[in-house]
Amino acid sequence: MATNLVIVESPAKANTIEKILGKEFKVVSSYGHIRDLEKKNMGIDIENSFEPQYQITENKKTVLKSLLKESKNSKVIWLATDEDREGEAIAWHLYEAMNLS
Repeated sequence: MATNLVIVESPAKANTIEKILGKEFKVVSSYGHIRDLEKKNMGIDIENSFEPQYQITENKKTVLKSLLKESKNSKVIWLATDEDREGEAIAWHLYEAMNLS
């Protein structure tokens, strides 16, 4: 069992990084974004200070389930997304959806 779980954006990166980090690290992919704004009401709650309303996209429910399963077997979870706005958003959505607080 790897004590560190590293979550990256793409499966190709996951394979390469896992080879470099070694056996103490399990590297998996989120396959990009896992949440999006809800389709109804344009994804905002008008009654609640225009709070954004996110949902797990249908094609990512299985990915999230797998990530949650892997996280239960790890002591430390690293969100290692790209250093850009897209990567930052993906990491934040992962943090929120996986309840990593």
